[in-house]
Amino acid sequence: MAGRKAEVSRKTNETDITVSVNIDGTGLSRIATGIGFFDHMLDQLSRHSLIDMAIDAKGDLHIDDHHTVEDTGIAVGQAVAKALGDRRGITRYASLDLAMDETMTKAAVDLSGRPFLVWKVDFSSPKVGTFDTELVREFFQAFSQHAGITLHVVNHYGANNHHIAETCFKSVARVLRVATEIDPRQADRVPSTKGTLV
Repeated sequence: MAGRKAEVSRKTNETDITVSVNIDGTGLSRIATGIGFFDHMLDQLSRHSLIDMAIDAKGDLHIDDHHTVEDTGIAVGQAVAKALGDRRGITRYASLDLAMDETMTKAAVDLSGRPFLVWKVDFSSPKVGTFDTELVREFFQAFSQHAGITLHVVNHYGANNHHIAETCFKSVARVLRVATEIDPRQADRVPSTKGTLV
């Protein structure tokens, strides 16, 4: 349990990102990407998953936010995968409908080692403030691919685009919290009849 921590550094011509995670944390976060709304969403991801996260990202924001958001998703996914190791003893599956004011969003996850994203979320505006709403999907696409997880996110309804984005991050956080927990009935087994999740 104490060893479920990892750090990942990723540097390209577009971004320079360092991420550290502690799966067995308390939801403490230190987030600095240079994108205010994205920092707010990542803070929700950490807080509601109880995964401690430190994220320092510097990117080509003079172009737009895309590279920074996508590459942060890659680095966070890689860090989570590294921290989970062979995923021995985890609960593995979780599903949740999360309500926030007028909005409801469902997230379901399988920490399967098989990356796949199903995304059924529509925004009525291309932006929340200065943040491109299409980048919410880009983050979760990169995260799910590099964490090695199957992730389904479905927005049932909602009117406020900030709320829609926030329920995506919060619902994913809550299912990660459950799925990454150690199941005492699993003992030290990998939760798969194949004997491996990686």
